[in-house]
Amino acid sequence: MATSVARTPGRGTVRGLAGALHARPRLRLSLLLTAPLLWLVVLYLGSLSVLFVSAFWTTDSFTSEVVKVWSTDNFHALFTTPVFRQVILRSIGVALAVTVLCAVIAFPLAFFTARVAKPKWRPLLVVAILTPLWASYLVKVYAWRLILSEGGLADWMLKPFGLSGPGFGLTATVLTLTYLWLPYMILPIHTALEQLPANLLDASADLGARTGRTFRSVALPVVLPSVAAGSVFTFSLSLGDYITVQTVGGKTQMIGNLVYSNIELNLPMATALGTVPVVIIVLYLLAMRRTGALSSL
Repeated sequence: MATSVARTPGRGTVRGLAGALHARPRLRLSLLLTAPLLWLVVLYLGSLSVLFVSAFWTTDSFTSEVVKVWSTDNFHALFTTPVFRQVILRSIGVALAVTVLCAVIAFPLAFFTARVAKPKWRPLLVVAILTPLWASYLVKVYAWRLILSEGGLADWMLKPFGLSGPGFGLTATVLTLTYLWLPYMILPIHTALEQLPANLLDASADLGARTGRTFRSVALPVVLPSVAAGSVFTFSLSLGDYITVQTVGGKTQMIGNLVYSNIELNLPMATALGTVPVVIIVLYLLAMRRTGALSSL
């Protein structure tokens, strides 16, 4: 008995379109990337463009309203006012200090998790390193506020030695940011050390190299791009942070605090300040690109 099969309307068109896309991989790739690229250009790069343009506007001193008149007064004040220069240099110094501390602390931890610990324990150790990232940012910052406060845990631990905790200030800011971003430095170093062939270390020892020479000549060249990759996170996240500074920094000011405090009073100046970390991070990324760090991300 003959049966008739009803064709679904548009099925032939869909099959034809699928065949055309299958035969043209470049067209298929372009269509797949259209949406994310459009989001990147319009929302991300567009917002940065508006940020940069508005930095050249001014503010009415009486009404605090934005005056859309082209002027370089904000950038002139940015680089000629001593307070702004000090805050910019302080922010860069804090970001570099946090990056160096993270690298110094992360290397022995990553070496233990990747080369010393038993293989069955290594996944659990990696999970333990990632565990702080699951906690709320504010919870961790306020926990450090309690630790560093007067009569807190830091004072209690240092009191038997006749010392006291650092309290709130620049040191507290560096310590808290180091704790917050340390996992971002440990993970790439752990991955690099885990991929380091064991026979290279054995060959170095067989040739009579001591531990320090093995580290400098064998391990460090392999790990250095991963350290640079981790520094991209620690440096950029520390440079733009303002909540930690506001919570444990005491009277310490960084770029993020100035941006936040000027948003309501002087929006063009706030945007001019906001362009500073963007430019610094772009320059930092260009410098790290030459080390091969971006390929390790």
